[in-house]
Amino acid sequence: MQIAQRTSSSGIAAPSGSKTSSASKVDATGSVGQSAAPEQVGAPGAPAPVARRGLSNWDQPLQRDISGAQQAVDFLEQSAAQLRALKAELSAKLANRSGRDGQAEARVRQFSDTWRNRQEASGGTLDSQLSYSSNESQQRFKVRGMTMGNLRHGARETLAIAVGNGAQGLRSVQLEPGLSDEEIIARFNQALAPVNISVSLADNGDLEFTTPESNWTNVRDTMAIQGGGIRYPTGQLNRVRTDPEPPVIMPEQWHTNDAEMIRQTLQQVIQALAHVEAALSKVNLALADASQRANSAMPEVSAAGMDQAAQNFVTTANEPSYSSLLSLTSALTGINRDRVMALLGLRM
Repeated sequence: MQIAQRTSSSGIAAPSGSKTSSASKVDATGSVGQSAAPEQVGAPGAPAPVARRGLSNWDQPLQRDISGAQQAVDFLEQSAAQLRALKAELSAKLANRSGRDGQAEARVRQFSDTWRNRQEASGGTLDSQLSYSSNESQQRFKVRGMTMGNLRHGARETLAIAVGNGAQGLRSVQLEPGLSDEEIIARFNQALAPVNISVSLADNGDLEFTTPESNWTNVRDTMAIQGGGIRYPTGQLNRVRTDPEPPVIMPEQWHTNDAEMIRQTLQQVIQALAHVEAALSKVNLALADASQRANSAMPEVSAAGMDQAAQNFVTTANEPSYSSLLSLTSALTGINRDRVMALLGLRM
């Protein structure tokens, strides 16, 4: 099977050197050919085999990789198109070429809405830094007072860390003199893994925490720590302040009130476009890789085998029986417009 080239609706060409030209959209849940494997084809007139669900027999992570990469590409292409339009509008205003009143402001609002919807539009594959993950986007954050210098020194102390409500979210980390940085990080990781938080060491010596974006609101609003009076106060759990990593693009800071603000906004838009295009190039490569794996996973099916399977299906479908009903319902399970369009694209 060869995956047909997908033309972007926004008119944005794939980065030079990427494999996007041959690795465009493949529907991750469509049904392609597996129900017609040669060994399933019987003689003419024989009962048709029960239809199988094609790509549902594929490796589930492969389906997720293709679907997620497609969503990420769509979001990034849309974002790039909007940023290019905004860049042109701002440049025209600075050059005293009159445009429509309020057009620049409207384009800023349009991109702000698109960026605000990033997590949902990308299927949870792009984080606030536009880093792509086929699993789930992550949110990095820091906790006030959680520096390696503060944790490394001092007497033995047990920190109770609560995330969420209930006893299941309460974890403990024991600190003692002589622990290395790696041992401290390992203890935090062991304690916080059950609540979907991982820990690493940032360049400035702070602990850097990471959690899935879907878990971030819960962590931000509920994280609390109780110490023994050495590094953190004893007594009740005390809510701590969590500082999220700033997003790579912040359209809420873009303003067009005067020439100076327009100039600053234009610079930020240019930088944002560079981030989006770089991310798009990386995701296109990921999509190309997943699509190539999809090609390798597809079974070899002969034209004669396909014709025979189709004839068997027609024969069975025309008979008023349970077997006919079973064949029809199996064949139509999950059919939708996107899957049909993806399959038609394979013939281009």
